[in-house]
Amino acid sequence: MSWFSQILENWISSPYLEEYLTSVVHPLWLLKLLILLYSPVIAILLFLWAFSFVLHIYKKMNNQQESDSNFWEKPRKRMALVSDIVGKIWFGYEVIGMEHIPKGPGVIVYYHAVTAIDYSLLVAKLFKETQRKCYSVIDHAIYQVPGLNIFFDTVGLKDFSKAECVEILKNGHFIGISPGGSREANFSNDYSLMWGKRTGFAQIALEAKVPIIPMFTQNVREAFRNIGRTRLTRWLYEKTRLLYLPIYGPFPVKMRTYIGEPIPYDPNITAAELAEKTKTAMENLRDKYQKRPGNILRALSERFDKHYKAN
Repeated sequence: MSWFSQILENWISSPYLEEYLTSVVHPLWLLKLLILLYSPVIAILLFLWAFSFVLHIYKKMNNQQESDSNFWEKPRKRMALVSDIVGKIWFGYEVIGMEHIPKGPGVIVYYHAVTAIDYSLLVAKLFKETQRKCYSVIDHAIYQVPGLNIFFDTVGLKDFSKAECVEILKNGHFIGISPGGSREANFSNDYSLMWGKRTGFAQIALEAKVPIIPMFTQNVREAFRNIGRTRLTRWLYEKTRLLYLPIYGPFPVKMRTYIGEPIPYDPNITAAELAEKTKTAMENLRDKYQKRPGNILRALSERFDKHYKAN
């Protein structure tokens, strides 16, 4: 502890902290943070800022100036290990169907609950066990949060364009996409998919000639819940696309991610047909493994359910 205290004291008295904070402190974002003080969002942001600060120090202490993917391998391994441990302890997190993950590239499509905690844990486990990196498409507004760019870039989170997604896949990597996005996170009721007519993820898979890997996580919507789903908030979201409803949690519910069989590349199928095929595969996983309506107490009890453990 004395060693840790000394290191912390050196960091606080170093110019690194001042340099990092200049990218975080911004009047508009401070105002938004005050609004979010009553929800766990602030805790999540503080956790990510702490990670970003450590990465900033790691970069400065090693005099890293240019972008070098290999330079960040050690921090990625550490973060993947920490995420995997937290997932096991807090959620009893498991992945069923890892054998369905192809050896080559692919598009991982997931249901977006209130938070994408399940997808994050899957990406961490995938990297920890196979050393394979999965890039992830996130909302433009989230990518603009000050002070988190170094964290986002290290783990491969960005508001990638379609052309960038195709390039990532052609380079042999995975890319994760939630067609429902923040609309699904905010307003999905009882695990309903809210994709609308979005087919961009299917078009990307067709252009890159790679399979789509559907995934669904049992009880993910019981880990975090949100409040404020009304006609007014839905209208505000559709007008601004910047509304994120207050959330509460996390509850230590049992979470299992089920990986479905990949939907192979087919040159004779349209993007709309492929999107519909993917949606059907996702709904089949949901209907098979998720009891509806969702229930927090039931999801908590499944941590100790011998029947589930036996299966």
